[in-house]
Amino acid sequence: MIPVALAAVWYGAPWTSGLAALAAAIMAWEWGRLVGRSRRLVDDLLLAVIAALSVVAGAYAAAWLGLVLAALGIALQHRLGRDRNAAPLWTAFGLVWIIVPCIGFVWLRDAPAHGAATVYWLLALVWAIDTAAYAAGRTLGGPKLAPRISPKKTWAGLLGGVLAAVIIGAIAALVVGTGSVGQLALLSGVLAIVEQIGDMAESFAKRRFGAKDSSNLIPGHGGLLDRLDGMLAVVLAVVILSLVTGGSVLTWR
Repeated sequence: MIPVALAAVWYGAPWTSGLAALAAAIMAWEWGRLVGRSRRLVDDLLLAVIAALSVVAGAYAAAWLGLVLAALGIALQHRLGRDRNAAPLWTAFGLVWIIVPCIGFVWLRDAPAHGAATVYWLLALVWAIDTAAYAAGRTLGGPKLAPRISPKKTWAGLLGGVLAAVIIGAIAALVVGTGSVGQLALLSGVLAIVEQIGDMAESFAKRRFGAKDSSNLIPGHGGLLDRLDGMLAVVLAVVILSLVTGGSVLTWR
């Protein structure tokens, strides 16, 4: 999966948008299975189609069009499945939570200045956080971070993830050479906390609906949503920062 993602980002459109649409479809299908009690295949597949079309519309037309299409699709899905889906608000929230960052992922890659570099930094950041948090948590153990939401997460894991993120941010700033090393390292450390919040948000949903994983697509790792829950939160945060500042965060000084 990692080589495919790296290659898609390198070549850009239409590979990046295709990858984002496919990922959104899979995650929407997993989310439908997670929060829907009916488990009707047609309901879950409809969510997947809505998510994929919304991301494609957002990538090839305009981001706002993708969001409008997502809203219409959510309303249609609720209308068609309202007697069977016991959690329509959870369904709608999950689709928005998946679709918006996926459109943002394509938008960040297509940015004229440092688009590919920004996305590579994001990928390296999230992979480093997940790896370091797991290693630190398993090695050091210690007090739990939020036992009622995610029993396995520890404060040591969070701090390990933050440290790894700071290192990745500093390296990215040195490699790209357009911004402040200290600022990007600090921002990366903060994003490590955002990533863990995104991770725990999905853990909360899984506990709420009594599920261990979003699916069994990846043997030993659960579903795609389990792997990308933190990435969704980080991408959304970076998109907001980029919109507010009017440029890539890699150029901050």
